Amino acid sequence: MNKKGQIAACPIIRPRYFYDCTLNEKLLYSSFLLLAGLAYLMALAYLYTSYNGIDGKPGLSVEDVAENYYGNRSGTRLESALRGPMAGYIDVEHRNHVVEWLKSGAPEADYERLIKPMFDERCVICHSAASGLQIPDLTSYEGVKQVANVDTGVSLHSLMKVSHIHLFGIALVAFAIGLVFRFALLPAWFQYTLTLLPFVAIFTDIAAWFLTKWDPIYAYTVIIAGGLLGLSWALQILISLYQIWFLRCRVTVESEDNGQ
Repeated sequence: MNKKGQIAACPIIRPRYFYDCTLNEKLLYSSFLLLAGLAYLMALAYLYTSYNGIDGKPGLSVEDVAENYYGNRSGTRLESALRGPMAGYIDVEHRNHVVEWLKSGAPEADYERLIKPMFDERCVICHSAASGLQIPDLTSYEGVKQVANVDTGVSLHSLMKVSHIHLFGIALVAFAIGLVFRFALLPAWFQYTLTLLPFVAIFTDIAAWFLTKWDPIYAYTVIIAGGLLGLSWALQILISLYQIWFLRCRVTVESEDNGQ
């Protein structure tokens, strides 16, 4: 038998949509999407409380993001921490005393009398060698002096540490949400774009962290990329949840003309 004329062809298989899923699949996908959405909202709340007030003003702003990565070159690391992520651990009056001390040059003579009692009461339970945490030791003047220098933002070592964790973790979440979203019935160009957008946003966001460390203008890129990530995930989750429970298969009935 001559096989030269044979052409191999893949069988045509209709793609599955949400209305093809079993109830068990719908419950599984819905539970995951709801928890993923809740986790993202919690992450936004964490980011807000971490960055809020770093620039000394209430609310979250571009300046807060820029100072986190680029630093406040006119201030100190300790001041930025007290105005930002550590603001909730010290009251405003004590914080103002510490900032005033820092701006006066952080003299050792005033440390024992004014600053050490405040730190002993509020900070050293964590900021000490005994805690085992990899954070500055504030139990002595020498330790405080190390963070009383010019604030250049988060270190490159910390950026690399956080970056690889985010690249692994967020990429896996984006992959899992995308696996569910692939069952959505949408125009192909829109579905492809929305599937790819989270991965592009994650890469751009993390790359902008390092660029902002070099130039604070890239803080805008951090915010835009983060917004695109949130928007793409919100659309994927909401569209998927809607179609899981409300999308129905349209049955086309063809009538034959029997001549009657």
